[in-house]
Amino acid sequence: MHTIVKKAFARREDNITALASSAGEKCPPAMAVCTSSFLSSTSCPPLCFRFNPLIFSARRRSTLSLSRSRRFFFISAEAENRVIFTSPEFAKSFDFSNEERIYKWWESQGYFKPNIVKGSDPFVVPMPPPNVTGSLHMGHAMFVTLEDIMIRYNRMKGRPTLWLPGTDHAGIATQLVVERMLAAEGVKKADLGRDEFTKRVWEWKQKYGGTITNQIKRLGASCDWTRERFTLDGQLSRAVVEAFIRLHEKGLIYQGSYMVNWSPNLQTAVSDLEVEYSEEPGTLYYIKYRVAGGSKSDFLTIATTRPETLFGDTAVAVNPQDERYAKYVGKQTIVPLTFGRHVPIISDKYVDKDFGTGVLKISPGHDHNDYLLARKLGLPILNVMNKDGTLNEVAGLYAGLDRFEARKKLWSDLEETGLAVKKESHVSRVPRSQRGGEIIEPLVSKQWFVAMEPLAERALEAVSKGELTIMPERFEKIYKHWLSNIKDWCISRQLWWGHRIPVWYVSGKDTADEYIVARSHREALTKAQEKYGKNVEIYQDPDVLDTWFSSSLWPFSTLGWPDQSAEDFKRFYPTSVLETGHDILFFWVARMVMMGIEFTGTVPFSTVYLHGLIRDSQGRKMSKTLGNALDPTDTIAEYGTDALRFTLALGTAGQDLNLSTERLTSNKAFTNKLWNAGKFILRNLPRQDDTPTWEALRAHKFDKMEFVLKLPLPECWVVSKLHILIDEVTASYDKFFFGDVGREIYDFFWSDFADWYIEASKARLYHSGDYSVASVSQAALLYIFENILKLLHPFMPFVTEEIWQALPSRGEALIVSAWPPTSLPRNIDSIKKFENLQAFTRAIRNVRAEYAVEPAKLISASIVANTDVIQYISGEREVLALLSRLDLGNVNFVESPPGDADQSVHIVAGEGLEAYLPLSDMVDISAEVQRLSKRLVKMQAEYDGLVARLNSSSFVDKAPEDIVRGVREKVAEAEEKLTLTKNRLNFIKSKVWIAN
Repeated sequence: MHTIVKKAFARREDNITALASSAGEKCPPAMAVCTSSFLSSTSCPPLCFRFNPLIFSARRRSTLSLSRSRRFFFISAEAENRVIFTSPEFAKSFDFSNEERIYKWWESQGYFKPNIVKGSDPFVVPMPPPNVTGSLHMGHAMFVTLEDIMIRYNRMKGRPTLWLPGTDHAGIATQLVVERMLAAEGVKKADLGRDEFTKRVWEWKQKYGGTITNQIKRLGASCDWTRERFTLDGQLSRAVVEAFIRLHEKGLIYQGSYMVNWSPNLQTAVSDLEVEYSEEPGTLYYIKYRVAGGSKSDFLTIATTRPETLFGDTAVAVNPQDERYAKYVGKQTIVPLTFGRHVPIISDKYVDKDFGTGVLKISPGHDHNDYLLARKLGLPILNVMNKDGTLNEVAGLYAGLDRFEARKKLWSDLEETGLAVKKESHVSRVPRSQRGGEIIEPLVSKQWFVAMEPLAERALEAVSKGELTIMPERFEKIYKHWLSNIKDWCISRQLWWGHRIPVWYVSGKDTADEYIVARSHREALTKAQEKYGKNVEIYQDPDVLDTWFSSSLWPFSTLGWPDQSAEDFKRFYPTSVLETGHDILFFWVARMVMMGIEFTGTVPFSTVYLHGLIRDSQGRKMSKTLGNALDPTDTIAEYGTDALRFTLALGTAGQDLNLSTERLTSNKAFTNKLWNAGKFILRNLPRQDDTPTWEALRAHKFDKMEFVLKLPLPECWVVSKLHILIDEVTASYDKFFFGDVGREIYDFFWSDFADWYIEASKARLYHSGDYSVASVSQAALLYIFENILKLLHPFMPFVTEEIWQALPSRGEALIVSAWPPTSLPRNIDSIKKFENLQAFTRAIRNVRAEYAVEPAKLISASIVANTDVIQYISGEREVLALLSRLDLGNVNFVESPPGDADQSVHIVAGEGLEAYLPLSDMVDISAEVQRLSKRLVKMQAEYDGLVARLNSSSFVDKAPEDIVRGVREKVAEAEEKLTLTKNRLNFIKSKVWIAN
């Protein structure tokens, strides 16, 4: 059998060699293989990819032991069907272009699907569905990063994980995009008709709707794409209709005329979320309102930013405590330019007597606050605006004029009639449509509404009872405040693209109160025929539902609701975590909670994790206008996906994150550091065919306390630190403290592992001459690095998977590998001892730097310590010598100062540990005295010059304050350097005197 395996493998190697030579120069030697795999490298000829160099490199393929041949035969056969990754041994750095190939490989292996067999409680995250019209921005990058971290971590923990992706039909945004596309072709929406227009939108969706999905994949999102949903899918549309009908049957959906945000250009009501307010320069107009029956001097002056709405005035109000106008309360005033229309003068504490003139015109049909006041006081409501933003017949002679044109003409006429007092510049908070950019018009309109108070009560209870946790906790107060003061929700939109409202009217009936709510046209017709006879005709309400209505059902409609027997609904609902931006806590999150409780009887998720906004390095909001917006796709191309993800994940929950290229550059360097660490480890492992050595290496059991206690000091220290790190990182992952996770891993890898242990291991690998000693370091390096890759994988999935695939005995893919266990053994005493050695090394390095000792120069040292310290420090003399650049042959361990102590630099690294470094080893004393003396003269001259400037009254009195302050700071700095240099010179001179 072994002979057959070896022959088969030999034939495989021959094929590889032949195919590699035929691939040409574009493929790396001995690594290129042609295949039909769709994961082929774009840098090779068509249908080529690279094999794992650890398997096929010259140094590891020379001979295969019989005990390992079966495994290698399996891997070589497996390679025909999938790519095997590039190794750090052969590539200078991680190639970002490999990320897409790695992603496709993960997806092709089915790693993104929940592993139901494992049987533990599932971890489910419903993805906030981006608009189908969307293009990737940093907000998307943030939520994808954080949610993917949660998913990858829980997948490695062994839980069946489901990250359910999808897109939103985005009613207004999508309709606008298609309307503009048609306009470019010279076609109007009205010319096509509703059915044809809707057909065109679906065609656009099929062609362009996948853009945002592909961009999200580029970020490494490990979603189960086989379960991808779209809010207008048949299943989700049925859920929307069912939700509407159930709410209507309970009396929670009603139709009425109320104040809404109206978009004249879009010709639809829009939600509060789709209105953006900006501080803009405008004009405050002062107008005379004559008091009816009074003299010419009896008038009230009102100040308004929207004079065109005066035709809708139904009262004029003053503050009841404002003595200036007390005599007019209860009388009537004449609305200007209305041919004598009278309205009452009333008093109400709502009026701010310090704003403007203290007199307020009440236009309930065109101002949210006036509308509420009018309803409270029982005032009539007048609408002066058509749906297209022109004035209607109530405006008399101004009817048909655009609202802004009417404003100009009205002011001109007021000036002519002597009713214009003045106008002045004023900054106003202007509401604009998020989609179209136009100014929103508050307007009373007949719409469909959801009564929210009954739903809000149960959503408030969910938080109070601990059924729902909101992170950060401070947002619970905001959540409770909003639900406690909730208003009814306008859910109808005057669009053609979206979920049609499931309401039908009877043709020929004058009143819209007689309507039929049904799940389909057939059901509606049957109900109508039962009531009105067989010949009745019906038509459906032309409006569609607010996009947020379908989104509020997202966590359960995507899992099969209203069919509560659906497998996915039974297995994955309720979900685990809802992660999104804090800015849509009210508009989406709270509504999902309310709808989830209403329709399923339980909260749709147990935890809400809110992230902040992405800002530029100066804390400004990113925008095209400022030119400070970073495109994620460009960022990925320059820095790599892993560096971007790591940078975004280091933020704090709920806090805005300032993103800078400096941070990205730093984390790109972190990626390279990982790669280089992998390169070092792989190049210092035994040959794959060296079976005895590998068996010895694998005999090290770092999860056993008795074994850890027997490790040499550096290995015991670093393994103990790793085990502590695993506990801390796991706890932080569980608490969603992702910023802490990233920083903890970064610090351990860069400082403890790379800067200290890798350097210390070189003493064993290169200088010990004892292979059993080297084996301990090899095992520790591999063990620690494998665990670092696991801990870091949720943050930086691509580079960690690439390196993992190059490691020997890696087992399955990193994405589905087991999370490191917690509570592993550690030796605190060894940690303290090695920290003592670190402090000692730093002290020696500081002295070398202070005396500018050449890096390659080795120096002598007499180390003074008590017996216990000498025992563990001397046991690692090779490590100490290597890290401190000491001459190993001249490192002496003594219990008292040496005889030449007076001619040495004395350092104290800690209690019970000192060293004497001969000065003559580090510098030429005479030359150093001369150098320092010259330097001191120069420094003194510079210092005297600065002091002279400060002693000059003309400089201090006339120079700008910041310049004077800068000179004072330079004087203090120069004085400190002078003192240090003098002390050092005196110290060296004293050593020369002692020597003489």
